[in-house]
Amino acid sequence: MHQPVRFFLPLALSGLLGACAAPMAGGGASGPVEVGIVGINDFHGSLEPPRQAVNVSDGKGGVIGVPAGGAAWLASAIDSIRARHPFSMTVSAGDMISASQLASSLYLDESAIGVMNRIGVDFNAVGNHEFDNGQQELLRKQTGGCEKFTAKQPCALEKFTGATFKYLAASTKRADGSTLFPATGLKTFGSGSQAVTVGVIGLTLKGTPNLVNPTGIQGLTFEDEADTINAAVPALKAQGADAIVVLIHEGGRTKGDPDPQGCNDFAGDIRPILDRLDTRVDVVVSGHTHWAYVCDYAQLNPAKPFLLTSAGVYGELVTDITLKIDPMAGRVVSKKAQNVIVQSVPYTSTRGPLGNTPLFPQFQPRADIAQYVAKYVEASKEYTQRPIGRIDRPAPKNEGADGGAGGPLGNLIADAQLGATRDKGAEIAFMNPFGIRAPLVPAADGTLTFGDIYLCQPFGNNVVTESMTGAQIKAVLEEGLDDTGPKQALAPSAGFAFRYDPARPAGDRIVTITLDGKPLDMAKTYRVTVNGFLGLGGDGFSGFVGKPDTVTGPTDIDALESWIKAVPVRAVPQEVRAGVVKG
Repeated sequence: MHQPVRFFLPLALSGLLGACAAPMAGGGASGPVEVGIVGINDFHGSLEPPRQAVNVSDGKGGVIGVPAGGAAWLASAIDSIRARHPFSMTVSAGDMISASQLASSLYLDESAIGVMNRIGVDFNAVGNHEFDNGQQELLRKQTGGCEKFTAKQPCALEKFTGATFKYLAASTKRADGSTLFPATGLKTFGSGSQAVTVGVIGLTLKGTPNLVNPTGIQGLTFEDEADTINAAVPALKAQGADAIVVLIHEGGRTKGDPDPQGCNDFAGDIRPILDRLDTRVDVVVSGHTHWAYVCDYAQLNPAKPFLLTSAGVYGELVTDITLKIDPMAGRVVSKKAQNVIVQSVPYTSTRGPLGNTPLFPQFQPRADIAQYVAKYVEASKEYTQRPIGRIDRPAPKNEGADGGAGGPLGNLIADAQLGATRDKGAEIAFMNPFGIRAPLVPAADGTLTFGDIYLCQPFGNNVVTESMTGAQIKAVLEEGLDDTGPKQALAPSAGFAFRYDPARPAGDRIVTITLDGKPLDMAKTYRVTVNGFLGLGGDGFSGFVGKPDTVTGPTDIDALESWIKAVPVRAVPQEVRAGVVKG
């Protein structure tokens, strides 16, 4: 049974897009048929509340954080949205799994798939993180079974039967030209003359090879997103689709005050894709950037009158999309959307306790999902609750406009990786800010558990140490600050500092680089440590690839644990190591 939510969903935030609908919302002999599309993205195996907040306006000129997320609360929010529509379907725009909480990751994300089966997802587009454990393991996620493709043991708690929803991978091709998963799907609602069909296209970003281990995608190619979508639209129309919904694991970001319902100054790698799409696309559900927005894209490009949405990350929001479809004309006559905050339970952030607010609905956990999650959480406690050391203060994760800088937490991780590879000759270490998943919030006495550091670094990457000249180091720092993709100022280890000017031309934005207070020697060779993801060119840092004298060290999380526990209380570094020059 589903446990009901306490409050009704807010209606004031939704905006009507497109033509006016006929008054019969549920469909009838003379009216359009209403179909609800429930959209999520970037769930990342967040079985428990992720101890993060959705930042929104408080209506008084300020900003408040709303504690949100957790699979059981997400299920209740989705149920409440479905109850508002005569027909509905639930879709995901990728990264449902991997970079997950320990209770999911320890069990190869079988528990995350189990949650989504119980919620009743219909389609999930593959994201880049779906490939983290390789394509064979991903195929097992769809078909089920206990065949072992990784170091972890499958079916450790229960027999895994696979996803009841359909993976879609329109742009992911094998060598023979076939797609790894189906490119599209169809779902029909109603009957007779009032029947309507929604066609769905699902795909990931073309840049996936830059984001995953190459061995996991060997033999696969990732084709142009817009070309792939445009090729699929006529086929879906020929199969009777009255509406076209795209699920794409690519996205953008807005600027200004936090607004999950807004589209202010929207920009990102998805925009060139959207500007080339077939005008018969009605809705694009996006992801990847972990940013929440609702856009009437016609306001950005009048030739492309579709709806664009994203529900942020970790199940903290869910998008309620309403389509009204004329079954006689076979087209969408109106569309609107709102992002619903999945307000769950209070928690203590790096800034102190964060409580619930009456400004938004507070959901109650759905009992069956809560019981299912509890089984996996209990099984993982041996790992999550083990104390690993103490820090002197919380180490926040940079968010919003500062998300591309590592800050104190990035510096702490870089120090840990340097410390773990001194025996390999390491002199410098770098951490990519986008690889930091959660802040470190210790107990009152400063104690951290393994679960705390795992939330921060859930990837299990080995660190690698390699030889680079000063000029090569400068070049790779410039890669993070160029105009290709979101900007990342790599977080360096102690003793290394650099300043940059974003107003200067790409490739020449680094103003100063010092090591131990002296200018970095461009001709000298240094030993540099990074995580294995960066070592393979991840996040677009191609300058780390193929460097000489590369040796492999411990995993990133082992390095962090060892560094914290090496002293009674580890100080979180506060100095600015990577910063913008002041004009």
